Amino acid sequence: MPRFLFDIDDGERNFRDEEGSVHADVEAARLELISTLAQIAKDVLPDDERRVFRGAVRDEHGAVVYEATLTLRDAWAHEPQAE
Repeated sequence: MPRFLFDIDDGERNFRDEEGSVHADVEAARLELISTLAQIAKDVLPDDERRVFRGAVRDEHGAVVYEATLTLRDAWAHEPQAE
């Protein structure tokens, strides 16, 4: 099975994968990146009203084979009342 490397930028930190992980194919690596970006977005809430998460999948030769961007925006429709 091929090895893929995952580079992630969460708007505050930039991680470049030097080790990688094995996946059945590029589609499986794509799904892993999308899942990872969603999990990172969930973990950092509610830090900002707008946050952009970017990721790339590289093949074992270092060539980018897939890129994804997740933009998260949140805002209250009405200010919550203090309890």
